[in-house]
Amino acid sequence: MRVPGLENPAPRASMPLGPSDAASGERRGVVSGKPIRGTIRLANGVQATGAVLFLIARTPNQPGPPLAVKRLSVGPFPLAFEIGPDDEMIKGRPWDGPIALSARVDSDGDPLTRTESEAIAELAEPVEPGAEGVVLELAPGSK
Repeated sequence: MRVPGLENPAPRASMPLGPSDAASGERRGVVSGKPIRGTIRLANGVQATGAVLFLIARTPNQPGPPLAVKRLSVGPFPLAFEIGPDDEMIKGRPWDGPIALSARVDSDGDPLTRTESEAIAELAEPVEPGAEGVVLELAPGSK
């Protein structure tokens, strides 16, 4: 006996992440660039204590969620990092540049809360995927 509304739903079709190239069958429009690598260090006289360190990659001047976020242990400093397509918040977004990077020590581990005493770092200029030797320097927070 069939009961309306209780049938198995039809399988959902998966949506491609961009148009395909007819010759190769590969998806165009989705970029999987290389990760960005560098070091997070402390400015002179700064002590970073807290639950976690958030490393954040954003597309400059684009509102909404960050492109990628990495949750790291605080220290020891200098701390080597790598952030890339594997760390994307929404899988399938293009990992192409420019990309703005920032880091923030968080005392309670909740990315939505901030205090003025937490150390922060922001790159002066965005970088391109594959950039190496990037340095983020944690300074006293004020944001």
